[in-house]
Amino acid sequence: MAMRAAPTEPSTIEQAGTGTVVVTLPPYRLLLHNDEVNSMDHVVQVLLQSVPELAPEEAVAVMLEAHAEGVALVIVCPLERAELYRDRLRGQGLTATIERG
Repeated sequence: MAMRAAPTEPSTIEQAGTGTVVVTLPPYRLLLHNDEVNSMDHVVQVLLQSVPELAPEEAVAVMLEAHAEGVALVIVCPLERAELYRDRLRGQGLTATIERG
């Protein structure tokens, strides 16, 4: 699977007397699973609407990989964003899951 990574967004935490601490959120992998229900065009359109970081060429590549291999990596990002994207994909009838990356 090709690795598509969104920049992990650091969180800044102020601790009294110690200065600023930057914490990087752990990465999660959003996976798209193949199905026999949705058309390839529908999958690409839903990916583009649901995951704004994807370029059209990347959405096509994700769709083709899921079609050929059964599963494809969509993006690597913090958990909250991965959950949002998974829910958007599922809301449009696609099968998507999240794994700790």
